[in-house]
Amino acid sequence: MSASRVWSVRTVWLILMACLGVSVVVAAMAALNTALPDIAQDVGASNAQMTWILDGYTLVLAALLLPAGAIGDRFGRRGALMTGLLIFGAANLGAVFVSTSMELITTRLVAGVGAALIMPATLSLITAGVPRDQRAIGISIWAAVAGVGAIGGFFVTGLLMAFFSWHSVFITFAAASAVMLLLALTIGSSKDSNPGKIDVPGSLASVAAITGIVFGLLEAPSRGWVDPVVMGTLIGGVLLGALFVWIELRSPSPLLDVRLFANRAFGSGALSVGLQFFATFGVFYLLLLLLQLVYGFSPLKSAVSLTPLVVGVGVFALLGNWVAVRFHSLRFVLGGGMLILGAGVLALGFFDVQTYWKVAVMLGVCAVGIGLTTAPATTAIMANTPQDNQGIGSAVNDTARELGAALGIALAGSLMAAGYGHRIGPVAESARTQLAAVDPAAADRAATEIGRSMAGAVAVADKLPPQAGALARFITEGAQAAFVPPMQHACIGLGVVLLVGAVFLTWLAPRQVLTPENPAVVDDAEPAA
Repeated sequence: MSASRVWSVRTVWLILMACLGVSVVVAAMAALNTALPDIAQDVGASNAQMTWILDGYTLVLAALLLPAGAIGDRFGRRGALMTGLLIFGAANLGAVFVSTSMELITTRLVAGVGAALIMPATLSLITAGVPRDQRAIGISIWAAVAGVGAIGGFFVTGLLMAFFSWHSVFITFAAASAVMLLLALTIGSSKDSNPGKIDVPGSLASVAAITGIVFGLLEAPSRGWVDPVVMGTLIGGVLLGALFVWIELRSPSPLLDVRLFANRAFGSGALSVGLQFFATFGVFYLLLLLLQLVYGFSPLKSAVSLTPLVVGVGVFALLGNWVAVRFHSLRFVLGGGMLILGAGVLALGFFDVQTYWKVAVMLGVCAVGIGLTTAPATTAIMANTPQDNQGIGSAVNDTARELGAALGIALAGSLMAAGYGHRIGPVAESARTQLAAVDPAAADRAATEIGRSMAGAVAVADKLPPQAGALARFITEGAQAAFVPPMQHACIGLGVVLLVGAVFLTWLAPRQVLTPENPAVVDDAEPAA
């Protein structure tokens, strides 16, 4: 082994710190799903407020990624990471002491600001600080951790909730941030060697555009796609996105050189990342409901049940990048991996999901597809971004993740909710009729909850007295029968999108990770491997 191939302690430590940072950010996106019922009861959150407790963090994170990446490039990536950890940790510590839902929502919004500084800094520190002959492996490890970080959030929250209150989740995030803040002092930094003026108009346009699009996507499952608020924010976000492109094309010092998307490797990498998270978070949303409400798994057992996904992504993330770089086969890795992912998601829609081992096999197939595509897509983005703008390249990668995740949840949630609502009506009415003889007001409330969601139906069944066991079983079984087919239809919808994406990626992506289509980029960016 040549000296250049020997991994130094400094390189390993830098990659470890970057992975710890991104794992905390991604875990915080998913962690509160399992703790939300207890949180809502303690702070008195309405359904709308519960949504914002979960999604406010994601909205702010997505909106601020591009400006935050530029801050790291301009002022130093380690400084951005440490500032983000300080804000993120303080916000989570503050959440421990809240007494109202609005206070908790505020802490989540502030945590999103910190996360936006952390996430692009982690990847850009790797691409700027790891030797070029080891960079592809470093990116592979980062991408694998980012891909399975949400499952880590489910697992840690489930474990904590088994022994402590929901406050322990925020204490854990705050403590982790404090430890990482101290450890970050031990790593080096990097920044743009010749920063231009701060692109204020572009920053404002990007924040407004992404806020509108993500807000509309997050609200679509509950409000409906034709709701005026949803339509207005989505259309407004797209128009502001067009304004952002117009500003960037005319700016002497743009926030993001949108011409980078003309580079086929860069563009296909961004599309692939978006599709991966479109599938991952859409499937997560559906499967967690299946595992907890149909199988009756605890939050911790549900997280453990996703292990096939963790193992598959971890193994194939390393393989995918090696194949793409070594054999100049980016096109086939991205297209083929997306085809495998689409097949796995379609299988969840077409085959029996009433038995866990079958679901585990299909999750394994999905994991192969995600693993093969996740690292090469990120490498294609970062290798075709100028070295001084690695923070922006990382922010593009992360923004694609957030937009893909929001769209996946929105589509899956909308399809599932529409199908459930269509099927659950007779069960809700029958339950109303049987309960009306005892308490008419309670009967109306119960029917409303049963019709709203499967979680509501299970909650109604659980609250019935022992002597109403037959009615409880009727409600639970009826809700399950109304939930499973729409859940599978949603998987089919996700899978079809992925198959179309696989065909398009096969056409769009070039053979090589680093392409000569943008000579300025190639001159500035070192080879990924």
